[in-house]
Amino acid sequence: MDKVVPTAAEAVADVPDGASLAVGGFGLSGVPNVLIHALYERGVRRLGIVSNNCGALDSGLAVLLAAGRIARVTGSYIGANKEFARQYLAGELEVEMIPQGTLAERLRAGGAGIPAFYTPAGVGTQIADGGLPWRYDGNGGVALASPPKEVREFDGTEYVLERGICTDFALVRAARGDRHGNLVFGKSARNFNPLAAMAGRVTIAEVEELVEPGEIDPDAVHLPGIFVQRVVALTAEQAADKQIERRTVSAPSARGTVSG
Repeated sequence: MDKVVPTAAEAVADVPDGASLAVGGFGLSGVPNVLIHALYERGVRRLGIVSNNCGALDSGLAVLLAAGRIARVTGSYIGANKEFARQYLAGELEVEMIPQGTLAERLRAGGAGIPAFYTPAGVGTQIADGGLPWRYDGNGGVALASPPKEVREFDGTEYVLERGICTDFALVRAARGDRHGNLVFGKSARNFNPLAAMAGRVTIAEVEELVEPGEIDPDAVHLPGIFVQRVVALTAEQAADKQIERRTVSAPSARGTVSG
């Protein structure tokens, strides 16, 4: 089955207002920027986003966030995103913060058809006991807090029950992909992309290099095409557009050259 869609705009054309989306990426690495921009151009609103973070340096999901298109974020990192923090504290954004490993496993579990699982992460904290602010009232008070979760003991150790995550759509970015949707991710860009792709009922992948079926060694496939419904081939310019979140350089050496 050829899953290639001609443009990003066509690939996201049926994403409605209020949809939930699992989005790959970690910081600026492996972020499906082209698909995110296509959603922005459509003007879709009230989105529920599941992603490690919500964009950085005014790119990725930060584009949707700044435009007020996101209603809820399920993630594990706010970082230096000041607009994220502002909207959260002002009561404009609902936020569920989750330990990073738990978020990864909730996405994987949802994609694997596992409704819930037990983990020790968060036991004895508000993650398990409840009371984490999901939404503020804009005046410093809590308008909505997280509920308590089931805690159970196994072999003398307590574990908290966490639900698997499934979303209406998933947006991911891959280094290579074929027309059947088999994907290969480049190095650190692998991060949350395979997990987000598994969690989406309709998964859309933007690929930096589109190849024909059979050109990817089956042993090299990171995510099989059964999890992917649509593939968008990026232009050379789009594929090369990769930002660096924190650029650092070495101090000049005594001879006036740059080390390392």
